[in-house]
Amino acid sequence: MKKLLATTSVVFMLVFSLQAQVTIKPGVGVNFTNVSGGSFDDLKGNPGFQFGGSVAFGEKFYFEPGVFYQTESVEVTSANNPFPVTDGNFKGFRVPVAVGLEVLGDADSFAGLRIFGGASGFFVTSVSNEFLSEDDYASPKWGVFAGAGVDIAIFYVDLSYQWSLTNITTDVADVELGKSNGLFLTAGLRF
Repeated sequence: MKKLLATTSVVFMLVFSLQAQVTIKPGVGVNFTNVSGGSFDDLKGNPGFQFGGSVAFGEKFYFEPGVFYQTESVEVTSANNPFPVTDGNFKGFRVPVAVGLEVLGDADSFAGLRIFGGASGFFVTSVSNEFLSEDDYASPKWGVFAGAGVDIAIFYVDLSYQWSLTNITTDVADVELGKSNGLFLTAGLRF
């Protein structure tokens, strides 16, 4: 975590020294998780939420790191399990780093359309599950994402889809929850 903070600080200082256009973007949103793979009959993702913010550096082409507190939820059903339904709730910090392009307008326009993509890490801070401990879950959970955003005046709405590169659980005997892909809808202000 210290290395991540140090790297982020160096990047911020470098970008500020270039005197790039800076846009601060606090936001809130919902996420819908879809779980694939795993050792259970049926894995179903439930809606979660996120709130936090990001800082975009640049105008037409931009770089945007962020930090969001996020919740995810998974419902597990198994015909072979004596406890046929259980839930896993995960809370933590998602750290996305995106690069994007203003397709219509720019950072100073009244309205604009953006496309973006990047990578993220989800750092688990707590887990609610009656059968597994926090140590059984992968943290950080890595992913890549792509999306589009609309800006109108000081408001923005971003829609992105993330593909997980890491399984939800680490090597736990007879229990594999697979990968969680997700749809993220975030809205907020831009300054």
